Amino acid sequence: MKCRTCGKKASVNMRQHKLALCKEHYLEWIPAQAERFIEKYRMFTHDEKILVAVSGGKDSLSLWDILLRLGYAADGLYICLGIDEGIAYSFESQRLTEKFAAERGLKLNVVNVQQEYGETIPEFAGRSQRGKGKPCSVCGLTKRHIMNRIARDFGYDVLATGHNLDDEAAVLFGNTLTWSGEYLLRQGPVLPATPGLARKVKPLCRLYEREMLAYSLLRSIEYIYDECPFAEGATSIYYKELLNKLENDRPGAKLAFYLSFLEARKKGLFAEPEAIQQELHPCRSCGQPTSAPGLCAFCRMVKKD
Repeated sequence: MKCRTCGKKASVNMRQHKLALCKEHYLEWIPAQAERFIEKYRMFTHDEKILVAVSGGKDSLSLWDILLRLGYAADGLYICLGIDEGIAYSFESQRLTEKFAAERGLKLNVVNVQQEYGETIPEFAGRSQRGKGKPCSVCGLTKRHIMNRIARDFGYDVLATGHNLDDEAAVLFGNTLTWSGEYLLRQGPVLPATPGLARKVKPLCRLYEREMLAYSLLRSIEYIYDECPFAEGATSIYYKELLNKLENDRPGAKLAFYLSFLEARKKGLFAEPEAIQQELHPCRSCGQPTSAPGLCAFCRMVKKD
């Protein structure tokens, strides 16, 4: 297989794009694609201050690397969740994130959940009605709260996450199975800012997980290989496996699924009914928008429900 650009031996073959590239041109192609999506969906400009949520994984660290290569002003945010069930997951992911930032002279904001709020994610989940013993829901709630707080308090214009196409397709698949209208309306490359909530963007939303894996390896980005120990048995992983089977038989199926959804939404197929609109007001404790009376879900959890 030869590189389409220069004719040398290809390092990466992308069946879904009918495209093969050598290392040099692949490492040029990925940032160029990300830039195209940033501009297409009007995510942000070079004049805006970007906060990248980094977990120590390949996607978020690669996103930070890509944005810097493209000349954007981007700082990082790492949230230490206190998940160290047998494999020191949080410790290792924080170590690799801090190493990535230090080697490149980058600014990294670090928030330690236990130090800030008194308990780790597993501890919150163990006593919370929301957690019911499994931390995923509590983890998502906590990360959303902290990401928005840091973006708001430190004056960032936009919050960028490393969600790739496989992530987006799996979420879309699950929401479509249950026709979760509110979630379908919110899914997309950009979630606009509203009073008290930062604009959220996903520059990698049209790039496959395998493409990001190849990019991180070819860029020699050191990342945590282990999955979160609580991810085992997660519905999202099951959906990814199903979609991978489809993709194997029909290369490009995941991308077509996601892009068709975006086009349908653009045409008004998922017009927002009044029934699912919620009136938001500031949380009495933290000030972040919430539809709940008094305290937001996060503050209720921190105050021991």
